[in-house]
Amino acid sequence: QRDSSLYHSSDRINQGFCWFVTSVVSCCPAELKHEVNGKKETLKGFNVKLQDTILFPEGGGQPDDHGLIGDVAVLRVTRQGPDAVHFVGSALEVGQEVQVRVDWERRFDHMQQHSGQHLITALADTMFGYKTTSWELGRQRSSIELDTASMKPAQLKELEEAVNEKIRAHVPVTVQLLSIDDPAVEKVRSRGLPDDHAGPIRIIDIDGVDANMCCGTHVSNLSHLQVIKLLGTEKGKKNKTNLIFLAGNRVLKYAEKSYSTERSLVSLLKTGPDEHVEAVDKLQKSAKLLQKTNLSLLRDMAVLIAQNFKNDPERGNFFSLHKKEGDNEFMNIIANEINTEETLVFLTVGEEKGPGLFLLAGPGGAVSELGPRVLELLQGKGAGKNGRFQGKANSLAGRGEVEALLREHSQRRSSGEE
Repeated sequence: QRDSSLYHSSDRINQGFCWFVTSVVSCCPAELKHEVNGKKETLKGFNVKLQDTILFPEGGGQPDDHGLIGDVAVLRVTRQGPDAVHFVGSALEVGQEVQVRVDWERRFDHMQQHSGQHLITALADTMFGYKTTSWELGRQRSSIELDTASMKPAQLKELEEAVNEKIRAHVPVTVQLLSIDDPAVEKVRSRGLPDDHAGPIRIIDIDGVDANMCCGTHVSNLSHLQVIKLLGTEKGKKNKTNLIFLAGNRVLKYAEKSYSTERSLVSLLKTGPDEHVEAVDKLQKSAKLLQKTNLSLLRDMAVLIAQNFKNDPERGNFFSLHKKEGDNEFMNIIANEINTEETLVFLTVGEEKGPGLFLLAGPGGAVSELGPRVLELLQGKGAGKNGRFQGKANSLAGRGEVEALLREHSQRRSSGEE
């Protein structure tokens, strides 16, 4: 807020400036909508404004800081004009002096990714003329949208070598605060200011590399980035390319995770890392062949099951079968082989007490009458026409009840009650 350079300097925070004393200006009831394990939830809490803050409000492609006000967790920080609004779970007394602490691990990760983006953006422009149109700091990886339809692998390699050379060169990163009418503002890279901007213009200057308007948090020297890995590119929207990258500690975590995955694959595939792709390719081809053979056997089995029923002199006018392995084709082959104009057929495939598929086939009137009831007992979804009713069952645990219902109906038909 008053001193936006507090957001910037990793050196100051490392030397003990990870906390900050200020006072509460306002505290109002509020709600926060967020996702927990993919589910949207609404939290009740309070929006707090402070006299000043070291917690960065989300903006400029960068997520917000987390931290503590006293012993109260700050769950979200947003910007309203020149003010940062902190969402907390407990009320704070207006006027009280409080200590603000930043979640340093999250802050430093964001600093590495954001400064890394500035460096990549600057060199992609200088080396290839590819302008950055937007970027996203993701939870696991970040992406830069470049104004080019494609990027060659050789260019990607050259760019990665160049950014890491700048990191090894120990290039300083400084913050400048300029008035909006300062002529120097016209010389810096910018995608424009927000409509509600107030105060001086903040410039992030990577010495000899780039000067860019930015409100975000940054390292004070490129050496603090440690390393940048360009993972590759993905096709973007409207003839643009998304460049995927990791910076700093994320590269180390990625390497650790990749090595752990590699060791697991060595154990599972019984081959060295260089042979993993070939081994998986062989397994996939074998699996496809086995699946094809299995389907052929299931079709043959379906025909034999139906013929065995038809050749039984004591068969009635009701046939029921459950098989764990199978699909709609398996069930339809059986129904096609049996004369369903005279016989009521009920077939299911899947877990015995879990979800699965079902097929009810038989005389049109009986199927139309019984289908909805079968659907209800199996807690399923489906539809029927021309003497067949089939669909998905959420639970085959009700199969016994369905059999009893259909058997009773068939017995009534046999005795001439219907």
